Amino acid sequence: MALRTAGSVLVVFIWSVAVVLGQNGWSVTYTTQSICTLKGSSVEMSCSYTYPSGYMVTTTFWFTKYDAEGNPVSLLDDPDYYGRLTYHRDKKNSHTLRITDLRESDSATYKFSFITDQTGGKYTGDPGVTLSVTGLLVKVTPAAEGQKTLTCSTTCTLTDNPTYIWYKNGQRLDEPTSQQHSSNTLVVLGHSADSYSCTVEHHEALHSPAVYAPKNTSVSVTPSGEIVEGSSVTLTCSSDANPPVDKYTWYKKNVNSPKASGQSYSITNIISEDRGEYYCEAENTIASMNSTTLKIIIAGKQTSVLTAAVGIIVVVLVLILCLSGFMWFRRSTGGSDATTDTQSVRPDCNSDTYTGLNMRTMSPDYDTLASVHPDPTSDPNSDIYTPLNMKTRSPEYDTLANVRGPSH
Repeated sequence: MALRTAGSVLVVFIWSVAVVLGQNGWSVTYTTQSICTLKGSSVEMSCSYTYPSGYMVTTTFWFTKYDAEGNPVSLLDDPDYYGRLTYHRDKKNSHTLRITDLRESDSATYKFSFITDQTGGKYTGDPGVTLSVTGLLVKVTPAAEGQKTLTCSTTCTLTDNPTYIWYKNGQRLDEPTSQQHSSNTLVVLGHSADSYSCTVEHHEALHSPAVYAPKNTSVSVTPSGEIVEGSSVTLTCSSDANPPVDKYTWYKKNVNSPKASGQSYSITNIISEDRGEYYCEAENTIASMNSTTLKIIIAGKQTSVLTAAVGIIVVVLVLILCLSGFMWFRRSTGGSDATTDTQSVRPDCNSDTYTGLNMRTMSPDYDTLASVHPDPTSDPNSDIYTPLNMKTRSPEYDTLANVRGPSH
Protein backbone atom coordinates (compact mmCIF):
# COMPACT_ATOMS: atom_id res chain seq x y z
CA MET A 1 0.00 0.00 0.00
CA ALA A 2 2.81 2.37 0.89
CA LEU A 3 4.60 1.59 -2.37
CA ARG A 4 1.43 2.23 -4.37
CA THR A 5 0.99 5.59 -2.63
CA ALA A 6 4.56 6.60 -3.29
CA GLY A 7 4.15 5.70 -6.95
CA SER A 8 1.04 7.86 -7.24
CA VAL A 9 2.82 10.84 -5.72
CA LEU A 10 5.68 10.39 -8.18
CA VAL A 11 3.28 10.37 -11.15
CA VAL A 12 1.56 13.53 -9.95
CA PHE A 13 4.90 15.24 -9.43
CA ILE A 14 6.12 14.28 -12.91
CA TRP A 15 2.85 15.54 -14.48
CA SER A 16 3.11 18.82 -12.58
CA VAL A 17 6.65 19.38 -13.74
CA ALA A 18 5.58 18.71 -17.34
CA VAL A 19 2.84 21.35 -17.07
CA VAL A 20 5.22 23.96 -15.67
CA LEU A 21 7.79 23.21 -18.32
CA GLY A 22 5.09 23.31 -20.94
CA GLN A 23 3.84 26.75 -19.85
CA ASN A 24 7.35 28.07 -19.92
CA GLY A 25 7.68 26.91 -23.50
CA TRP A 26 5.13 29.51 -24.73
CA SER A 27 6.49 32.97 -25.52
CA VAL A 28 6.30 36.02 -27.85
CA THR A 29 9.21 38.44 -28.07
CA TYR A 30 8.71 41.81 -29.77
CA THR A 31 11.53 43.59 -31.58
CA THR A 32 10.41 46.93 -30.09
CA GLN A 33 7.63 47.76 -27.70
CA SER A 34 7.03 51.40 -28.65
CA ILE A 35 6.92 53.18 -32.02
CA CYS A 36 6.13 56.82 -32.88
CA THR A 37 5.82 57.55 -36.58
CA LEU A 38 4.25 60.02 -38.99
CA LYS A 39 0.72 60.05 -40.27
CA GLY A 40 0.70 58.92 -43.89
CA SER A 41 3.84 56.83 -43.55
CA SER A 42 4.23 53.05 -43.15
CA VAL A 43 5.32 50.96 -40.18
CA GLU A 44 6.54 47.43 -39.51
CA MET A 45 6.16 45.53 -36.23
CA SER A 46 8.03 42.24 -35.76
CA CYS A 47 8.12 39.46 -33.20
CA SER A 48 9.35 35.90 -32.67
CA TYR A 49 7.44 33.16 -30.82
CA THR A 50 8.00 29.76 -29.24
CA TYR A 51 5.77 26.87 -28.18
CA PRO A 52 6.31 23.41 -26.64
CA SER A 53 7.28 20.42 -28.73
CA GLY A 54 4.46 18.23 -29.85
CA TYR A 55 2.37 21.17 -31.04
CA MET A 56 1.95 22.57 -34.53
CA VAL A 57 1.00 26.19 -35.16
CA THR A 58 -2.02 26.48 -37.44
CA THR A 59 -2.94 30.20 -37.18
CA THR A 60 -1.01 33.41 -36.51
CA PHE A 61 -2.41 36.96 -36.40
CA TRP A 62 -2.13 40.45 -34.93
CA PHE A 63 -4.97 42.24 -33.17
CA THR A 64 -5.92 45.35 -31.19
CA LYS A 65 -9.54 44.56 -30.26
CA TYR A 66 -11.62 41.79 -28.66
CA ASP A 67 -15.09 40.63 -29.68
CA ALA A 68 -18.11 40.41 -27.38
CA GLU A 69 -17.00 36.95 -26.15
CA GLY A 70 -13.53 38.22 -25.29
CA ASN A 71 -11.78 36.61 -28.25
CA PRO A 72 -9.12 38.62 -30.12
CA VAL A 73 -10.17 39.89 -33.58
CA SER A 74 -7.57 39.53 -36.34
CA LEU A 75 -6.64 42.77 -38.08
CA LEU A 76 -7.37 40.96 -41.34
CA ASP A 77 -11.03 40.94 -40.30
CA ASP A 78 -11.07 44.59 -39.21
CA PRO A 79 -12.55 46.83 -41.97
CA ASP A 80 -10.54 49.82 -40.68
CA TYR A 81 -7.38 48.19 -42.08
CA TYR A 82 -8.78 46.93 -45.36
CA GLY A 83 -6.20 47.21 -48.14
CA ARG A 84 -3.48 48.56 -45.82
CA LEU A 85 -2.28 45.39 -44.08
CA THR A 86 0.37 42.77 -44.87
CA TYR A 87 1.45 39.68 -42.83
CA HIS A 88 4.82 38.02 -43.34
CA ARG A 89 5.82 34.75 -41.62
CA ASP A 90 9.10 32.84 -41.98
CA LYS A 91 10.21 29.34 -41.00
CA LYS A 92 12.07 30.54 -37.92
CA ASN A 93 8.88 31.42 -36.09
CA SER A 94 9.19 35.10 -36.83
CA HIS A 95 6.27 37.26 -37.87
CA THR A 96 6.10 40.82 -39.28
CA LEU A 97 3.09 43.11 -39.56
CA ARG A 98 3.19 45.99 -42.07
CA ILE A 99 0.62 48.82 -42.13
CA THR A 100 0.63 51.46 -44.86
CA ASP A 101 -0.96 54.91 -45.10
CA LEU A 102 -1.05 55.30 -41.35
CA ARG A 103 -3.83 57.27 -39.70
CA GLU A 104 -3.89 58.84 -36.28
CA SER A 105 -6.74 56.46 -35.45
CA ASP A 106 -4.28 53.57 -35.93
CA SER A 107 -2.65 54.52 -32.64
CA ALA A 108 -3.13 51.47 -30.38
CA THR A 109 -1.38 48.52 -28.72
CA TYR A 110 -0.78 45.68 -31.19
CA LYS A 111 -0.40 42.10 -29.91
CA PHE A 112 0.58 38.88 -31.62
CA SER A 113 -1.34 35.65 -31.05
CA PHE A 114 -1.05 32.09 -32.42
CA ILE A 115 -3.15 28.95 -32.26
CA THR A 116 -1.91 25.33 -32.41
CA ASP A 117 -3.50 22.08 -33.50
CA GLN A 118 -4.34 20.97 -29.96
CA THR A 119 -7.31 22.02 -27.83
CA GLY A 120 -6.37 24.94 -25.63
CA GLY A 121 -3.07 25.30 -27.40
CA LYS A 122 -3.15 29.03 -28.12
CA TYR A 123 -1.09 31.91 -26.83
CA THR A 124 -1.05 35.76 -26.90
CA GLY A 125 2.12 37.68 -26.21
CA ASP A 126 2.17 40.59 -23.80
CA PRO A 127 2.77 43.51 -23.54
CA GLY A 128 2.57 44.03 -27.30
CA VAL A 129 3.76 47.03 -29.36
CA THR A 130 2.40 50.50 -28.63
CA LEU A 131 2.05 52.45 -31.88
CA SER A 132 1.60 56.24 -31.85
CA VAL A 133 0.80 58.01 -35.11
CA THR A 134 1.39 61.78 -35.26
CA GLY A 135 1.16 64.61 -37.72
CA LEU A 136 3.60 67.50 -38.07
CA LEU A 137 2.57 70.92 -36.79
CA VAL A 138 4.47 74.21 -36.74
CA LYS A 139 4.03 76.10 -33.47
CA VAL A 140 4.85 79.79 -33.16
CA THR A 141 6.26 81.45 -30.03
CA PRO A 142 7.74 84.92 -29.41
CA ALA A 143 11.51 85.20 -29.61
CA ALA A 144 13.67 88.31 -29.58
CA GLU A 145 12.03 91.63 -30.40
CA GLY A 146 10.60 91.50 -33.92
CA GLN A 147 11.22 87.75 -34.22
CA LYS A 148 9.30 84.50 -33.80
CA THR A 149 10.48 80.95 -33.11
CA LEU A 150 8.92 78.23 -35.23
CA THR A 151 8.91 74.68 -33.84
CA CYS A 152 8.18 71.59 -35.88
CA SER A 153 6.05 69.79 -33.34
CA THR A 154 4.73 66.22 -32.95
CA THR A 155 2.50 64.61 -30.33
CA CYS A 156 5.16 61.99 -29.61
CA THR A 157 8.92 61.73 -30.06
CA LEU A 158 9.65 60.22 -33.46
CA THR A 159 11.33 56.83 -33.00
CA ASP A 160 14.13 57.14 -35.52
CA ASN A 161 15.29 60.63 -34.39
CA PRO A 162 14.96 62.06 -37.89
CA THR A 163 16.53 65.12 -39.51
CA TYR A 164 14.08 68.00 -39.86
CA ILE A 165 13.69 69.95 -43.07
CA TRP A 166 12.23 73.47 -43.32
CA TYR A 167 10.49 75.11 -46.28
CA LYS A 168 9.98 78.82 -46.97
CA ASN A 169 7.23 79.68 -49.46
CA GLY A 170 7.36 76.09 -50.65
CA GLN A 171 11.13 76.09 -51.27
CA ARG A 172 13.49 73.97 -49.18
CA LEU A 173 15.88 75.88 -46.94
CA ASP A 174 19.15 74.15 -47.76
CA GLU A 175 22.05 76.05 -46.21
CA PRO A 176 24.98 73.73 -45.46
CA THR A 177 26.58 76.19 -43.05
CA SER A 178 23.45 76.35 -40.94
CA GLN A 179 21.91 73.69 -38.77
CA GLN A 180 18.40 75.07 -39.25
CA HIS A 181 17.46 72.37 -41.76
CA SER A 182 18.32 69.62 -39.24
CA SER A 183 16.67 71.21 -36.20
CA ASN A 184 13.02 71.24 -35.26
CA THR A 185 13.18 75.01 -34.57
CA LEU A 186 13.54 78.02 -36.83
CA VAL A 187 13.69 81.77 -36.03
CA VAL A 188 11.96 84.17 -38.44
CA LEU A 189 10.91 87.82 -38.59
CA GLY A 190 7.63 88.43 -36.83
CA HIS A 191 6.23 90.75 -39.50
CA SER A 192 7.17 88.49 -42.39
CA ALA A 193 4.63 87.81 -45.11
CA ASP A 194 6.37 84.50 -45.92
CA SER A 195 4.95 81.05 -45.21
CA TYR A 196 6.85 78.22 -43.51
CA SER A 197 6.38 74.45 -43.22
CA CYS A 198 8.45 71.49 -42.06
CA THR A 199 8.96 67.78 -42.66
CA VAL A 200 11.51 65.08 -41.82
CA GLU A 201 14.13 63.39 -43.92
CA HIS A 202 12.98 60.34 -45.89
CA HIS A 203 9.39 61.56 -45.54
CA GLU A 204 9.65 64.73 -47.61
CA ALA A 205 6.16 64.28 -49.02
CA LEU A 206 4.62 64.54 -45.55
CA HIS A 207 4.71 68.31 -45.00
CA SER A 208 3.19 70.07 -42.06
CA PRO A 209 0.53 72.69 -42.83
CA ALA A 210 2.24 75.99 -43.67
CA VAL A 211 2.07 78.84 -41.15
CA TYR A 212 1.74 82.46 -42.28
CA ALA A 213 0.56 85.87 -41.14
CA PRO A 214 -2.99 87.03 -42.04
CA LYS A 215 -3.57 87.79 -45.71
CA ASN A 216 -6.51 88.61 -47.99
CA THR A 217 -8.15 90.45 -45.09
CA SER A 218 -11.44 92.06 -46.10
CA VAL A 219 -14.66 93.52 -44.68
CA SER A 220 -18.24 92.72 -45.75
CA VAL A 221 -21.51 94.34 -44.66
CA THR A 222 -24.99 92.90 -44.13
CA PRO A 223 -27.59 93.70 -45.14
CA SER A 224 -26.24 95.03 -48.41
CA GLY A 225 -27.78 97.95 -50.26
CA GLU A 226 -28.68 101.46 -49.15
CA ILE A 227 -28.05 102.29 -45.50
CA VAL A 228 -30.60 104.69 -44.02
CA GLU A 229 -30.84 106.45 -40.70
CA GLY A 230 -32.35 104.35 -37.96
CA SER A 231 -31.35 101.03 -39.53
CA SER A 232 -28.70 98.55 -38.37
CA VAL A 233 -25.77 96.88 -40.12
CA THR A 234 -23.17 94.25 -39.23
CA LEU A 235 -19.59 94.39 -40.48
CA THR A 236 -17.70 91.08 -40.72
CA CYS A 237 -13.93 90.68 -41.01
CA SER A 238 -12.51 87.75 -42.99
CA SER A 239 -8.86 86.73 -43.19
CA ASP A 240 -6.77 83.79 -44.38
CA ALA A 241 -4.21 82.90 -41.72
CA ASN A 242 -2.49 79.93 -40.07
CA PRO A 243 -2.50 79.78 -37.11
CA PRO A 244 -6.03 81.19 -37.38
CA VAL A 245 -6.71 84.77 -36.26
CA ASP A 246 -7.46 84.80 -32.46
CA LYS A 247 -7.82 88.64 -32.43
CA TYR A 248 -9.89 91.09 -34.57
CA THR A 249 -9.98 94.85 -33.91
CA TRP A 250 -12.24 97.41 -35.61
CA TYR A 251 -11.29 100.98 -36.48
CA LYS A 252 -12.90 104.00 -38.09
CA LYS A 253 -10.62 106.01 -40.35
CA ASN A 254 -9.20 109.16 -38.75
CA VAL A 255 -10.26 107.93 -35.30
CA ASN A 256 -7.36 106.78 -33.11
CA SER A 257 -9.11 104.55 -30.61
CA PRO A 258 -10.58 101.21 -31.75
CA LYS A 259 -14.35 100.96 -32.14
CA ALA A 260 -14.77 97.31 -31.14
CA SER A 261 -13.17 93.85 -31.08
CA GLY A 262 -14.33 90.52 -32.45
CA GLN A 263 -14.83 89.15 -35.93
CA SER A 264 -18.17 90.99 -36.29
CA TYR A 265 -19.06 94.59 -35.46
CA SER A 266 -22.71 95.72 -35.35
CA ILE A 267 -23.90 99.33 -35.62
CA THR A 268 -27.50 99.78 -34.49
CA ASN A 269 -29.88 102.73 -34.92
CA ILE A 270 -27.51 104.41 -37.37
CA ILE A 271 -27.25 108.21 -37.37
CA SER A 272 -25.48 110.60 -39.73
CA GLU A 273 -22.40 110.68 -37.47
CA ASP A 274 -21.82 106.98 -38.20
CA ARG A 275 -20.95 107.66 -41.84
CA GLY A 276 -17.31 107.16 -42.76
CA GLU A 277 -14.71 104.51 -43.61
CA TYR A 278 -14.24 101.40 -41.45
CA TYR A 279 -11.57 98.68 -41.47
CA CYS A 280 -10.46 95.73 -39.34
CA GLU A 281 -7.09 94.51 -38.12
CA ALA A 282 -6.57 90.72 -38.13
CA GLU A 283 -3.77 89.34 -35.97
CA ASN A 284 -2.43 85.84 -35.32
CA THR A 285 0.67 84.65 -33.45
CA ILE A 286 2.92 85.61 -36.37
CA ALA A 287 1.83 89.12 -37.36
CA SER A 288 -1.17 91.34 -38.13
CA MET A 289 -2.72 92.81 -41.27
CA ASN A 290 -5.27 95.57 -41.92
CA SER A 291 -8.14 95.17 -44.34
CA THR A 292 -9.09 97.64 -47.02
CA THR A 293 -11.63 100.25 -45.87
CA LEU A 294 -15.37 99.97 -46.30
CA LYS A 295 -17.20 103.25 -46.78
CA ILE A 296 -20.60 103.64 -45.13
CA ILE A 297 -22.90 106.18 -46.81
CA ILE A 298 -26.08 107.00 -44.91
CA ALA A 299 -29.20 108.17 -46.71
CA GLY A 300 -32.00 110.24 -45.13
CA LYS A 301 -34.53 108.67 -42.81
CA GLN A 302 -36.60 106.22 -44.73
CA THR A 303 -40.26 107.07 -45.43
CA SER A 304 -42.59 104.20 -44.97
CA VAL A 305 -44.02 102.58 -48.08
CA LEU A 306 -47.57 103.24 -46.90
CA THR A 307 -46.92 106.94 -46.35
CA ALA A 308 -45.32 107.26 -49.76
CA ALA A 309 -48.23 105.48 -51.44
CA VAL A 310 -50.80 107.69 -49.70
CA GLY A 311 -48.87 110.79 -50.74
CA ILE A 312 -48.83 109.71 -54.37
CA ILE A 313 -52.55 108.96 -54.33
CA VAL A 314 -53.35 112.39 -52.82
CA VAL A 315 -51.27 114.16 -55.46
CA VAL A 316 -52.99 112.26 -58.25
CA LEU A 317 -56.45 113.04 -56.85
CA VAL A 318 -55.64 116.74 -56.53
CA LEU A 319 -54.44 116.84 -60.13
CA ILE A 320 -57.59 115.10 -61.31
CA LEU A 321 -59.82 117.53 -59.36
CA CYS A 322 -57.93 120.56 -60.65
CA LEU A 323 -58.16 119.32 -64.22
CA SER A 324 -61.87 118.60 -63.86
CA GLY A 325 -62.51 122.04 -62.37
CA PHE A 326 -60.59 123.72 -65.14
CA MET A 327 -62.52 121.85 -67.83
CA TRP A 328 -65.81 122.72 -66.14
CA PHE A 329 -64.79 126.37 -65.94
CA ARG A 330 -63.88 126.44 -69.62
CA ARG A 331 -67.23 124.95 -70.58
CA SER A 332 -69.18 127.32 -68.30
CA THR A 333 -67.45 130.44 -69.67
CA GLY A 334 -67.71 129.33 -73.26
CA GLY A 335 -64.04 129.93 -73.69
CA SER A 336 -64.55 133.76 -73.82
CA ASP A 337 -61.63 136.00 -73.15
CA ALA A 338 -63.83 139.05 -72.68
CA THR A 339 -63.66 141.25 -69.59
CA THR A 340 -66.35 141.35 -66.97
CA ASP A 341 -67.10 145.07 -67.48
CA THR A 342 -70.84 144.96 -68.12
CA GLN A 343 -70.88 148.54 -69.43
CA SER A 344 -68.54 147.77 -72.34
CA VAL A 345 -69.58 144.21 -73.17
CA ARG A 346 -72.75 143.33 -75.04
CA PRO A 347 -74.66 140.96 -72.74
CA ASP A 348 -75.23 137.42 -73.86
CA CYS A 349 -78.87 136.49 -73.67
CA ASN A 350 -77.82 132.95 -72.78
CA SER A 351 -75.45 133.95 -69.98
CA ASP A 352 -76.21 133.23 -66.33
CA THR A 353 -75.94 136.93 -65.50
CA TYR A 354 -78.39 138.04 -68.11
CA THR A 355 -80.85 135.28 -67.42
CA GLY A 356 -80.70 135.71 -63.67
CA LEU A 357 -81.55 139.38 -63.94
CA ASN A 358 -84.35 139.12 -66.48
CA MET A 359 -86.07 135.74 -66.37
CA ARG A 360 -88.36 136.93 -63.57
CA THR A 361 -88.81 140.64 -64.69
CA MET A 362 -89.39 140.52 -68.36
CA SER A 363 -92.97 140.29 -69.57
CA PRO A 364 -94.42 138.50 -72.56
CA ASP A 365 -94.32 141.85 -74.35
CA TYR A 366 -90.54 141.69 -74.22
CA ASP A 367 -90.61 138.38 -76.00
CA THR A 368 -92.38 140.15 -78.85
CA LEU A 369 -89.77 142.90 -78.76
CA ALA A 370 -86.95 140.39 -78.82
CA SER A 371 -88.39 138.59 -81.78
CA VAL A 372 -88.92 141.79 -83.79
CA HIS A 373 -85.72 143.54 -82.79
CA PRO A 374 -83.24 141.01 -81.31
CA ASP A 375 -80.44 143.49 -80.99
CA PRO A 376 -80.79 145.01 -77.49
CA THR A 377 -78.34 147.81 -78.40
CA SER A 378 -80.74 149.43 -80.89
CA ASP A 379 -81.83 152.96 -80.20
CA PRO A 380 -85.24 152.94 -78.50
CA ASN A 381 -85.98 156.30 -80.12
CA SER A 382 -85.69 154.90 -83.65
CA ASP A 383 -88.75 154.71 -85.88
CA ILE A 384 -88.73 150.98 -85.84
CA TYR A 385 -88.21 150.58 -82.13
CA THR A 386 -90.70 153.22 -80.86
CA PRO A 387 -93.91 152.36 -82.72
CA LEU A 388 -93.56 148.68 -81.85
CA ASN A 389 -92.70 148.92 -78.24
CA MET A 390 -93.59 152.20 -76.61
CA LYS A 391 -97.17 151.18 -76.07
CA THR A 392 -96.52 147.55 -75.27
CA ARG A 393 -93.55 147.55 -72.99
CA SER A 394 -94.24 146.94 -69.39
CA PRO A 395 -92.63 148.46 -66.29
CA GLU A 396 -90.43 145.38 -66.18
CA TYR A 397 -88.81 146.50 -69.39
CA ASP A 398 -87.71 149.71 -67.83
CA THR A 399 -85.86 147.65 -65.31
CA LEU A 400 -84.26 145.79 -68.19
CA ALA A 401 -83.29 149.02 -69.86
CA ASN A 402 -81.65 150.26 -66.71
CA VAL A 403 -79.61 147.12 -66.55
CA ARG A 404 -78.55 147.47 -70.16
CA GLY A 405 -77.34 151.02 -69.69
CA PRO A 406 -77.81 154.12 -71.88
CA SER A 407 -78.39 153.86 -75.59
CA HIS A 408 -75.66 154.90 -78.03
